[in-house]
Amino acid sequence: MATDDQLTEEFEAERPRLVRIAARILGDPDAAQDVVQQAWLRLHGTTEPVDNLGGWLTTVTSRLCLDRLRARAPEPLEASHLDEPDVDAADPADEAVLADTVGIALQVVLDRLTPAERVAFVLHDTFGVDFPVIAAMLETSHAAARKLASRARAKVSLAAPEDALADWQVVDAFMAAARDGDFARLLELLAPDVLVSADAAAVTMGTPARMQGADEVAAFFNGGASTAFPVFVETRPGAAWIHRGEVKVAFDFTVEDGRVRRLEFRADPAALAAVRRRAGAAERTQER
Repeated sequence: MATDDQLTEEFEAERPRLVRIAARILGDPDAAQDVVQQAWLRLHGTTEPVDNLGGWLTTVTSRLCLDRLRARAPEPLEASHLDEPDVDAADPADEAVLADTVGIALQVVLDRLTPAERVAFVLHDTFGVDFPVIAAMLETSHAAARKLASRARAKVSLAAPEDALADWQVVDAFMAAARDGDFARLLELLAPDVLVSADAAAVTMGTPARMQGADEVAAFFNGGASTAFPVFVETRPGAAWIHRGEVKVAFDFTVEDGRVRRLEFRADPAALAAVRRRAGAAERTQER
């Protein structure tokens, strides 16, 4: 049983991640701080054992955000409150680096989504949370959670066509589609003549040396890249396979007109030295 000091220390280590999740869902940094503080109070007041603190806090924070969204725009067909989380649930968000803060235009689109659509979309497409976890959080089925995220994604796409998206949004949307096995979405995000290549070090680690054409590249990534993290490759938004804190392979993207034109797998030590994990909009601005 953790002492109060240990619990406080562990919570404070989780706090920045929880604030980012809440801020992304709610679109309000001040409200996000309030929600995370509520999550702390719930943790401090629970008498049940919490074996997976990160997963428990992720679920509590997301559910508190969901309640706030529903208070803004009530949905009669949905429950207004959700039970306490399964403390043994895995926390996929721990294995995904948080993507950049939503831009103003995209935030406006998010405000038009239903609370359930917004939570499903943000948790899955931004934080890589698996649909079974989201389904349990929303008290719905796996298929329904997937449909909510898909419906939200379609609304975002209609409101913000690819040629209006920032490069990091294209990269993150591509990686989300890869994780989700959304072949049609991958094709939308790839230039027809997209070229994938790899340096010698990456090839020795098992990456393909060359692929060309949207169909071939989409087929390769479809359902894959589940362990890739958002990063900067030099100043460019990209992704990387990171194992035990060490970057193994970087995915170096070239985005043109809202589509992936080139992608190079890079594992040369000099290239990997230029890889930095992405966090928020402030970091993106500094890198520019």
